[in-house]
Amino acid sequence: MKIAVAGTGYVGLSLATLLSQRHEVVALDILPEKVEMVNKFISPIQDEYIEKYFEEAVNGERQLNLRATLDWEDAFRDADYVIIATPTDYDSAKDFFNTSSVEDIIEKVISLDNPKTTMVIKSTIPVGYVTHVRQEYNIDNIFFSPEFLREGRALYDNLYPSRIIVGSYSEEAQRFAELLREAALADDVQILAMDSKEAEAVKLFANTYLALRVAYFNELDTYAKVKGIDSRSIISGISLDPRIGSHYNNPSFGYGGYCLPKDTKQLLANYKGVPQDLIKAIVKANITRKQFIADEVMATNPKLIGVYRLTMKSDSDNFRDAAIHDIIKIFKENKKKVLIYEPTLENDEFDGVKVTNDLKRFKEECSIIMANRMTPELDDVREKVYTRDLFARD
Repeated sequence: MKIAVAGTGYVGLSLATLLSQRHEVVALDILPEKVEMVNKFISPIQDEYIEKYFEEAVNGERQLNLRATLDWEDAFRDADYVIIATPTDYDSAKDFFNTSSVEDIIEKVISLDNPKTTMVIKSTIPVGYVTHVRQEYNIDNIFFSPEFLREGRALYDNLYPSRIIVGSYSEEAQRFAELLREAALADDVQILAMDSKEAEAVKLFANTYLALRVAYFNELDTYAKVKGIDSRSIISGISLDPRIGSHYNNPSFGYGGYCLPKDTKQLLANYKGVPQDLIKAIVKANITRKQFIADEVMATNPKLIGVYRLTMKSDSDNFRDAAIHDIIKIFKENKKKVLIYEPTLENDEFDGVKVTNDLKRFKEECSIIMANRMTPELDDVREKVYTRDLFARD
């Protein structure tokens, strides 16, 4: 079977790697450097399992029938499935997702007039999107299949999926679900088939619930900090209740990354005309938390505020919508001097703020160092570090 994957981010590359163990997979991207890296089995993203599988492919220890291309016709021609994993984002001006990258792929696939090709949308989309494009383009060979992946652990989460969901009852959707299950290492993975709108809603509501948990424990931490009581003791005590559990309970500067910020805003936009209070509060709570963190740091009257890493979480190279970005903006608005330590950036500036990759200089010059997650690299200057990381994990 030939499978094309449009997009080589966390979703696209992890699926391409997964499925190339049994099928011919052609990955499409618009960046020549990413295509070149994939063709050399060098991962362009930070993901432990993708890097491991690529290394094994280079050493001849694992067979991966995977190649990358810049040519969309080469990728999509004669494909049984075209997986669309291009980036979508919430457009605050339009109060809706910008799905132009998905439509671009749909139009390219349609232009090839291949009746056997089925399109599978893995990009996050608003509720009702598949129904809309089926009508708009007069097609039925397309469905949505939500992904539930963590950044830096995307291939692992495809190998050990919590569930596989397809937004269609068609034979093509069932066959695609079986492809994912056959490639997985987990036993007894449950497949759920449902209508497209329900599948689209599953993704948005799942991520919004995770955002709710993050916001809840962050607000608990804010309360404890203001009242002078121990957050760790409170969280440990309530997390022993099995109905609550100890997952997603470590305070942070706010939720961020590829999914939670945009998905919560998109779900809120989908609520137009529907009574609600909670979804709006989740979005607002994240803004409030970031302001509280910024105020806490500024209250120390620091001469130079250090920001340790721009990434959203440890073991990730994703800068997108990390909470620290908005906190830096608050510092700038208040005319505070900031220095960023980010070894993955080649530029000496980020959004108008100085960047260094000299950790020694960073530690010496900064009077306070913000770290969303604590790291052994900062142990020798722990007295300078401001973090809300209580459990040393994401």
